Amino acid sequence: MGMIMKAHTYFGGWLGIILGSLWINAAEKSLLWEIGQPDNNNAEFFLAPNRYSELRDDALWAVGKSSAKTDWPYLQPGPHDAWAGGRQHTFTILFGLKETPSPGECVLRLDFLDTHGRSAPKLRVAINGRNFDHQTPNGAGDASIFGEPAKGKEHLWNLAFPASLLKQGPNEITITTLTGSWVLYDWIGFEAPSGCELAEVSGTIAGQAQSPPVLVERQGELAQIVQVTLRHLGEAKSAVLQVAGGAPEPIQLKPGTQTAQVAVPKVAAMTNLALTVAVDGKNISTQSVAINPVRPWVIYLLPHSHVDIGYTHVQTDVERAQWRYLEMAMEAARKSAHYPAGSRFKWNVEVLWAVDSYLKQAAPEKRQAFVEAVKAGQVGLQALYGNELTGLCQPEELLRLMSCAQRVSRICDTPITSAMITDVPGYTWGVVPAFAHNGVKYFSVGPNGGDRIGHTAAAWGDKPFWWIGPNGRDKVLVWMTGTGYYQVFRSPEKLQDYLRQLEDKGYPYDYVQVRHCLGDNGAPDLNFADRVKAWNDQYAYPKLVIATTDDMFRDFEKRYGDQIPTASGDFTPYWEDGAASSALETALNRASANRLVQAETLFAMLNPKSYPADDFYQAWRNVILYDEHTWGAHNSISQPDHPFVKSQWAIKRQFAVDADAQSRRLLAAANESRGPAPQLPAGMQAVDVFNTTSGGYAYTLITIPKELSVAGDGVATSPTNKPIYRVQRLTTGELVLRPCWGAYRTERLYITSNAPPEPSEYSGAAVTNNILTVKRSAVASDLEVRLDEASGAIASLRYGGRELVNTNSPTRLNDYFYLPGSDVKKVQRNGPVKISVKERGPLVASLLVESDAPGCRKLTREVRVHALRSYVEIINTVDKAPVRAKEGVHFGFGFHVPDGVIRMDVPWASVRPEADQLPGACKNWFTVQRYVDISSKELGVTLITPDAPLIEVGGLTANLIGSLSNPKSWRDKVEASQDLYSWAMNNHWHTNYRAEQEGPTVFRYFIIPHTGDHEAQVAQRAMEIVQPLVVLPARGEEPVHRPALLASPAAQVTAWKPSEDGQADIIRLFNTTSLPQKLPLNWSGSTNRTVWLSDASEKPLQKAEETVELPPRSLLTLRAEIP
Repeated sequence: MGMIMKAHTYFGGWLGIILGSLWINAAEKSLLWEIGQPDNNNAEFFLAPNRYSELRDDALWAVGKSSAKTDWPYLQPGPHDAWAGGRQHTFTILFGLKETPSPGECVLRLDFLDTHGRSAPKLRVAINGRNFDHQTPNGAGDASIFGEPAKGKEHLWNLAFPASLLKQGPNEITITTLTGSWVLYDWIGFEAPSGCELAEVSGTIAGQAQSPPVLVERQGELAQIVQVTLRHLGEAKSAVLQVAGGAPEPIQLKPGTQTAQVAVPKVAAMTNLALTVAVDGKNISTQSVAINPVRPWVIYLLPHSHVDIGYTHVQTDVERAQWRYLEMAMEAARKSAHYPAGSRFKWNVEVLWAVDSYLKQAAPEKRQAFVEAVKAGQVGLQALYGNELTGLCQPEELLRLMSCAQRVSRICDTPITSAMITDVPGYTWGVVPAFAHNGVKYFSVGPNGGDRIGHTAAAWGDKPFWWIGPNGRDKVLVWMTGTGYYQVFRSPEKLQDYLRQLEDKGYPYDYVQVRHCLGDNGAPDLNFADRVKAWNDQYAYPKLVIATTDDMFRDFEKRYGDQIPTASGDFTPYWEDGAASSALETALNRASANRLVQAETLFAMLNPKSYPADDFYQAWRNVILYDEHTWGAHNSISQPDHPFVKSQWAIKRQFAVDADAQSRRLLAAANESRGPAPQLPAGMQAVDVFNTTSGGYAYTLITIPKELSVAGDGVATSPTNKPIYRVQRLTTGELVLRPCWGAYRTERLYITSNAPPEPSEYSGAAVTNNILTVKRSAVASDLEVRLDEASGAIASLRYGGRELVNTNSPTRLNDYFYLPGSDVKKVQRNGPVKISVKERGPLVASLLVESDAPGCRKLTREVRVHALRSYVEIINTVDKAPVRAKEGVHFGFGFHVPDGVIRMDVPWASVRPEADQLPGACKNWFTVQRYVDISSKELGVTLITPDAPLIEVGGLTANLIGSLSNPKSWRDKVEASQDLYSWAMNNHWHTNYRAEQEGPTVFRYFIIPHTGDHEAQVAQRAMEIVQPLVVLPARGEEPVHRPALLASPAAQVTAWKPSEDGQADIIRLFNTTSLPQKLPLNWSGSTNRTVWLSDASEKPLQKAEETVELPPRSLLTLRAEIP
């Protein structure tokens, strides 16, 4: 078929060939003209084979005069191509005919060498104004546009139309990419009925006249304009434009395309006027033009580079490029400093990652130039370190996301009050208090143009709002652009079209924010100030203002602050799902963030003067960089074995690996700073154990590693005392014992070969016939766990005599589900199970479930119970087989809590699905921090998930694969359900994230039943799990910690650290409840402390009263001076 369709001449009757949706009449035709050659190659075209990024102007082809090598690019971009302006592109072909064609049929044959692999464009061909639309199919991928045309997937569109659409003289065909991304050209051929003859392309064609939404100043008055596009071929000629009732406007026509304008009086209501175009005294066009009223728009243009830490280039190359861009931008600002206000170049540093390293390596004079540019308002600083997946961030991590902003603010002596985020759709509710705590008032959002963004832009594009925090007091002014981060001002037509869209939507403000970005890791647009100045010189409105984010928001708030609506709730994010494509590293990083909080607390408890602030800064930096949105290369899915892909993943992975190592070193260093190991009797070992939280440890065990307890099973509190703790040696070699310790307690334990005490006769954890029990007496069980012998899941969980497993649910507890592809009807389960006893008690009893499972080499699930504690610990080990076909691994938990309400833990907030979500939030999956709780007034159960952050509610709803730009593809409501699924692993993305993962990965879950709705207790238990008791080799004298703030159960201390200046303790408090709390500032030991209210800056802002107030869900930072 390919050969027939590329033939130049057809004879005979109807061929009856179906081409797309068209029947082609193969009556006698001849090839009238062509562009290129039908050879499945594009070497003859402009910019071929791979210089796509150099495309500047849309093509204009004059048959008989133009050359493919210089005038017709090998590709045509679409609106999804940010590098080409994120707009529609129209290529134009002009040809002349000697005579009007005889009746018959013409065929325009468009032979595309390839189309975009995931977002092929919808095309519109207009033949002398008659439109024909066609959706192209997805092509092969990116290789063809990068210079390998043989890897393209050919597509042909044969457009048949009546010859009556053509005319004697000049004719025009336009090809427009309406939606989607690029196409690559192989050949274009035009067939007409025999007898048609080409004429020299000459004369003038007038396009559709219109009145763009602009105002000009004429003789001190505002006026509107009418404009028309004229395509003139041949020698230069004189022409006249005239609107009925107005004076004629003479123009000079030059060969090519030009836009001519004539001014008309400003109108207050829609008015129709007639426009006449005359060339050499002969009228060639008369049209009626609708003139609509024009608003005095002020368009704030925010130049920036979208910082992908990788993706387009290896991370180190991106960093150096961003350093160059910063210097280029400062130079452009200096060169345009004499321009009128609004036309001077400014640069927004989107995120501070590259600034951080730039200031470290730059020469002193360059550092000073940067500081001066910031102070002059030429460089706008934004608060975030990277374009973060905020849903992955632990609470303290969210605050440290702006630690660099605090440092740079001090260097530049300039407050940083705004933040930008680009590409990423959706943000955890906790960013609002984190912003407030860092002095950030404004948040500019430029989401991706449509790739897996769900309802984000549909709900909030061009709808600025005050985002109210979980406490009802904190707020940030959020403005999401309606055009993503693409260039609205790439052309006047693009800007005018955008303003028309705003009018059609009923946009209520005269001020508009748009981004100006040349693409992912794109350089500054160095001629931008010249174009803006030229616009402002020509037009009074829309007035263009090159601005920093602060400039724009301050002006907008001043003008409209009291008119801006408010909204409260979680903007549940979307792209965090990709973190499950590297589940091992994600779990590692979550643990590192919690471990760093504990390490800082240890320094505060033991030796604040030795606190290594820079070491902690670098460790937090690595945690943050792993949770940043750039996971890898743009071709990570299409070419996962390419060295470019592997090198980027190696760097990304190292962020998590380094953070893990740094957090462990810092934890050990806090204790090691106290001195060398103590001298002990032969055969004895000693460990120091620390409670780093403000709550008493009621749930977790002390776990002493095997290597620190080889001396024996006796545990004493002094070298001479008898062992007092009941212990158990686990099959792993670890030694466990049950503490009951208060806040910030420290203890030295001595390990000896002496025999430990006997366990209680009745109280303990036990296992019998696949049933685990926790008993407090000879006759009563607090907790009973029964496994399903077929599936290995928990078939029954009884607490206080009440069943917590929903036996009518499609999932029990810890059920394994494997979903290949997206069809939930094809979900697969694990194979037959082998159940054996792993731990026999008395402190820990467990059953080990082993099985084959789809997607795995092996699946093992250990289910534990603990003596005297009514909770279940689950340790799932997925030995993952490498699979590149789309897949998802899920663990199901079907709970039964009558009248229970689901609450999910996110930083500084508790979120009820649906009830506490903003419009536009993701509902297919949720990203949680520590736990999900289901509670009624009488009964509750908490699922703690330290390693896997993604949760589905009500079913396997995380089954969306590919780009999914249509919001209707996404869930718009969460129905009431207590069926929870932990989405542990996936490879659903088509770019950026990992194509496969392999090897053992551990997913831990804790199920804690409880009585009633006790928010503070739930939060404290979760804290105990994720920040467990710290066990380290003994150092120096027996540890005695410094005075600590005595917190209440509801006012949880989430961080206690030495201040960066070494002069104070920084204590962060969070009210975990929905009720206000009052906390007396009482200290263990000495009370001679000067205490200030502070924030993330750690500055003394206001003297604290003896009792501080904590509103519901509120965060408070105290600075307590060290005496």
